[in-house]
Amino acid sequence: MRLIPWPQSLFGRLLAASVVAVLLAQAAALVLIAQEREHFVLQVSVREWTRRIAETTELLAPLSAAQRARTVSELSAPRDPPPHMAHLVAGTRHAGVHPQARAFLRLPLLTDFEPALKQQLRGALGPAYDFEIGPTPEVAPAAIPVSLPFYEVRELGANPAAVQRYDVKVRFADGDTVIYRLARLPGGAPLPRNLFLNLTLLVLLLVVGLYVAARNITRPLSQLARAADSIGRELRPAQLEEHGARELRHAARAFNTMQDRLRRYLDSRTRVLAAMSHDLKTPLTRLRLQVETLDNPALQARIGRELDEMESMVREALALFRGLDDGEPAAPLDVDALLRQIVGEFTDMGGAVALSGQSLQPLPGKPQALKRCLTNLIANAVKFGGRADILLEDGGAQLVIRVRDQGPGIPPAELERVFEPFYRVESSRNRDSGGTGLGLSIARDIAQSHGGSLTLANLPTGGLEATLRLPRPR
Repeated sequence: MRLIPWPQSLFGRLLAASVVAVLLAQAAALVLIAQEREHFVLQVSVREWTRRIAETTELLAPLSAAQRARTVSELSAPRDPPPHMAHLVAGTRHAGVHPQARAFLRLPLLTDFEPALKQQLRGALGPAYDFEIGPTPEVAPAAIPVSLPFYEVRELGANPAAVQRYDVKVRFADGDTVIYRLARLPGGAPLPRNLFLNLTLLVLLLVVGLYVAARNITRPLSQLARAADSIGRELRPAQLEEHGARELRHAARAFNTMQDRLRRYLDSRTRVLAAMSHDLKTPLTRLRLQVETLDNPALQARIGRELDEMESMVREALALFRGLDDGEPAAPLDVDALLRQIVGEFTDMGGAVALSGQSLQPLPGKPQALKRCLTNLIANAVKFGGRADILLEDGGAQLVIRVRDQGPGIPPAELERVFEPFYRVESSRNRDSGGTGLGLSIARDIAQSHGGSLTLANLPTGGLEATLRLPRPR
């Protein structure tokens, strides 16, 4: 499991990735600044320590042993702080009580100053003096301080107890040794608080800029997704505005072009099929009139059934290929009332239909189209399964309608093929029950035009279940 959930939207991921990149860049910049500052402070400190040690050593070199000891004692004596820092001295005399240090940000760095100090001392003292550098022991002997006194360390924001102290032992030609003591500020070079505040302000400004940039990038994509989803829901969706970056403008222009081509294709197909339907109706009407003049009742009935089937196929084909161009507007629909109406119609015709469940709220849709879809499903269940059991489930985000029958079902390999126009299962290809093979195709087209889906599945206990899923627009 992720400790920090990653955003699911493109806008959230783009913004989160940009913010993380900015934070990492600022952290790297802060480390580089601290490292450069540490290097600068180290060089300045080592140079100053070396100068003081070299000058003091040159001062002590010509003195006798007694004079040298007396001078070292004087130089090693504690120095009084300036008057304006006297309160810091008083504060350090109380165990555990320290004045509030100035606020600094310190980054722990692994800079080792000893090689730099050795190199500087070797060049300043020359080969005439030997020296050693090491940490100050717990029982510290008297030494000449060459770095900041403790009250200046406190003034810089460091705790004197945490200061790293080192002793430099310089051996004179006569064998006498003088100890110099220096203190190094802990935790690297101090960084002032205003630097951290400035970097934080910079990050906030960058985040605001990234938010605006990410929104400008993702808003056209969201509009493109909504427009793509509206194809099939709306008869003539509005054209997308071509704005934003060049790639986004090209995508919107390509989508509008595709939408125009689809609309022209559907309009052309509908006009052609409407003309064909009109042309077919004329000879069918003449044939029906000629059939009425026949003296053979049996032949008259048989030819009449053939003509009825042909007219039904023409009507169903025209309805199928008309698709969304039916002119019916979408409106809030009471699905419970629609299903009760359909069940009542089938019951009046002697069909066995049962309804259970109810919807929680109206569903936006085309009433006549959905009625036709449900009628086709229920009619198939009654015709091929003997009865239809309708289960209505409303999950809020989508409405699920299941139509079950008690028939023999459909072979698994045929469950998808039956949605193809004019396709019928072999066992149903007869005049009495076969139909035109367009009912399920029309039902699925209607479901998809509402943004939903229609699937078939064989029940474990026998029979077929048609599942219609209709999502509610967000």
